[in-house]
Amino acid sequence: MDKEKLENIIYDLSLPITQQYQCELVGVEFVEEDREWYLRVYIDKEGGVNIDDCATVSRTLSNKLDEVDPIDFGYYLEVSSPGPNRILKKDSDFIKYVGNNIKIMFIKPFEHKKYIEGVLKGLEENKVLIEANGELYKIDRNITSFIKLNDI
Repeated sequence: MDKEKLENIIYDLSLPITQQYQCELVGVEFVEEDREWYLRVYIDKEGGVNIDDCATVSRTLSNKLDEVDPIDFGYYLEVSSPGPNRILKKDSDFIKYVGNNIKIMFIKPFEHKKYIEGVLKGLEENKVLIEANGELYKIDRNITSFIKLNDI
């Protein structure tokens, strides 16, 4: 199974659990680091999440993952806040954080740049609108490695 498909399955399993505890499901990532696999689930809520929120979601999600068993090898489950430099993925993220500083990393250089930093102006037809150095750029999300909040 490919990583993106697995992340989508985990997202679908996690969503009702996070909603049950009045948390927003920010994102899911399944990554290999130092030959170990990590399933990271990022949650948030008004006023921020605390350790108890993370533990509660983690316990419930862990039970659901044991029941459904979508991953057939060992991994570590981590449930946490996305932090102040959170990754922006969902369309709603690009609406919620208009006016904030962001950093866009490119898969391949864009106009000879590996990344661009500026102010998020919105989202238009899958293009991120960013104002940087007095210019407005429309960046297709398909050419980005990631887009995150950036407390410059």
